[in-house]
Amino acid sequence: MRIAVLRERAGERRVALVPESCTKLVKAGFAISVESGAGAESGYTDEMYSQSGADIASDAAALVGGADIVATVNALTNETERDAIGWLKPGTVVLGSLMPLRNLELTQALAESGAQSFSTDAIPRTTRAQAMDTLSSMNSISGYKGVLLAASELGKYFPMLSSAAGTVFPAKVFVIGAAVAGLQAIATAKRLGAQVTATDVRPEVKEQIESVGGKYVGIELDEDASAGGGYAKELTAEDQARQREMLIDEVAKADVVITTALIGGVFAPKLVNAEMVASMRAGSVIVDLAADGGCNVEVATPGETTVVDGVTIIAPLNLAATLPEHSSLLFSRNLTSFLETFSEEGSFSFDAEDDILAGSLITNGGQIVHERTLDALKSN
Repeated sequence: MRIAVLRERAGERRVALVPESCTKLVKAGFAISVESGAGAESGYTDEMYSQSGADIASDAAALVGGADIVATVNALTNETERDAIGWLKPGTVVLGSLMPLRNLELTQALAESGAQSFSTDAIPRTTRAQAMDTLSSMNSISGYKGVLLAASELGKYFPMLSSAAGTVFPAKVFVIGAAVAGLQAIATAKRLGAQVTATDVRPEVKEQIESVGGKYVGIELDEDASAGGGYAKELTAEDQARQREMLIDEVAKADVVITTALIGGVFAPKLVNAEMVASMRAGSVIVDLAADGGCNVEVATPGETTVVDGVTIIAPLNLAATLPEHSSLLFSRNLTSFLETFSEEGSFSFDAEDDILAGSLITNGGQIVHERTLDALKSN
């Protein structure tokens, strides 16, 4: 089977497969074609791909049309100038972080193309699936980079510093949400010497927060907020009110607030309102790592840095792409693990009974088959 790797949309610096993975997949029996320049912004040249055993192609339409599998970082587009979905032949396997709940129209178009698509951000959060989970890989990078953005913007040291001029005390960092991005943010802020507290609506993460150096703060919930698979669900109105009171106190004390909360791993609840922002000291910093899902901060604007009441609010989009070499490497290893697990002698094999394949299957046989995506379409 032939795997195609396209150059990603403008502004996306990652690539779906790196030369290291191409070498492995060629040895496993796959043929690989890479669009010229696909890895350039990640530091992977056409020459490196050629040396890995991949072919270099300049005609993107022919590349996709001749592929059995298309590996992609983002959802394929159907733009007039670059109609990747339209180039697909029926039955082509599309593999990548398709984010179907955020890309309903593209997902519908993908179904109509006859593609069999798998979204790696929908892979079950199980031990067996960890090596294939691109959502966790990319969120870990976002958590790390988000703390660096905060540290570079904050007008004070993160660590305590003693000198002949006296002592300065460590910055106070408050992390909201302790899934992969949040835990990495806690660990990174702690390594930089900050005093770190964190909260999450799932009380079972208390030990995880403490294991990476943070202090857990939270409330007793009237109803379980875990949606399973490491995700959180929306709180009841009563629990939301009690959580808001806790957040008011913690946000006001912080020099830096980092928000990472997503409902179901996709959509961002509004957790930090304008009143909370106004309660922070001038010069404080908020980094909203949920900007791709709509922002946790009421006064934040996705993709922009703003100053409100003297507080700098950074809401970066696609933060993983700002470290393209390593994010591409990890993403590529995730896809390679998926392909190696479900292939034999260079041929991908679909088993409807496998929990990973069943959970990540989005379109098949001309239809959307992913339950959560179907629900989202009905309510849209």
